[in-house]
Amino acid sequence: MPDQFPLSPGRRRLLGHAVALSAGALAFPAIARGRHQALPDVPTAYSTRAIDLVRESLVIDMLGVIKIDFRPEYYASRISEQDAADMRASGITGFHHAIGIGGPDAYQDTLAYLAAWNGFVGRNSHVFTLVGEAEDLDRAKADGKAAIIMGVQNAEQFRTPADVRMFYLLGMRCAQLTYNAQNLIGAGATDRIDGGVSDFGVQIIQAMHETGMLIDVSHCGDRTTLDAIDLAPGPIAITHSNCRALNNHPRVKTDEAIRKLAAKGGVMGVTGVRMFVRDREPTTVEHMVDHIDHVVKLVGIDHIGIGSDADLQGYDHMPAEQNKALRAGYKSSYAFRDKIDTDGFNHPRKTYDLTEVLIRRGYSDEHIRKILGGNFRRLLGQTWKPVVLPA
Repeated sequence: MPDQFPLSPGRRRLLGHAVALSAGALAFPAIARGRHQALPDVPTAYSTRAIDLVRESLVIDMLGVIKIDFRPEYYASRISEQDAADMRASGITGFHHAIGIGGPDAYQDTLAYLAAWNGFVGRNSHVFTLVGEAEDLDRAKADGKAAIIMGVQNAEQFRTPADVRMFYLLGMRCAQLTYNAQNLIGAGATDRIDGGVSDFGVQIIQAMHETGMLIDVSHCGDRTTLDAIDLAPGPIAITHSNCRALNNHPRVKTDEAIRKLAAKGGVMGVTGVRMFVRDREPTTVEHMVDHIDHVVKLVGIDHIGIGSDADLQGYDHMPAEQNKALRAGYKSSYAFRDKIDTDGFNHPRKTYDLTEVLIRRGYSDEHIRKILGGNFRRLLGQTWKPVVLPA
């Protein structure tokens, strides 16, 4: 979604400048067991049950950008004390840090992006750790660190199938097949015509499967999404999208796609981007959970997770000029409104608010843990392959 700065003209110029400078079943809810503040100086009182669930669960945000700030001055620096505190307070362990990179320089731009953000994570090892295998998420949880999954919301960096393995060795663990527009693999969500996955796309899908890189179809057009699910030898992901049955937006997914995804063992992450949640006001975290309910009723509890499609502060926290540039890079079908973030899911403790709604809806602790990260942990463990040195 809009965290893909490089795909808007202004955002691509911003990245170019940076590259140049850097080279199921519901159960009755348990007793809430009282309420208290999750953090000092936070007015919201969360239930003890919600706090315990977030703190004890492996929480994975399958589209959680480190920071919606791609100025080289940010990622070339040490993380601020406030940003580090927000990371620790969020309750989230796994962040899939992925942006959209496309165009004729996608290969070089992706190399620069990986170098820049891997460097940022390394320089701030008191807060972060990089993820190579699924077990790294478990270790990060035990160590109290934020585990960064490096990804890209496009696949134009793959000039040939061999590039998939090369980028995997550099740390990329997830890639979308397309962004919103047509590429050599298939069509994007806002394309007028969707011809499905190309012959070249078939090769890329096969290479991703063999390498162990997670295939993501969040921004793909409807036919390209269905083709990718059918063509993939194993389960894939919709890391951040919602349900078209509840909101007729081109960037969200049909029931047919969700059923086919689940039938092959895939997982879908629900997003908090306002216009993907609901087409009118109010739009709150309650409406976001409506999409979770819909997926659970449609395909069961094992195929749903979270992909917020924002950083911890959200898009509405951006400087006004950056917000304006972001909006200018998308077609009118994106239907931006005054706000981009969903009320109640627009701050660093948003996972606690989401958990409170899940509790009120009657989900059991076991099922909440699956939604918060258990289902994506399973999928990542099934998909990623260890890097083995040749004999």
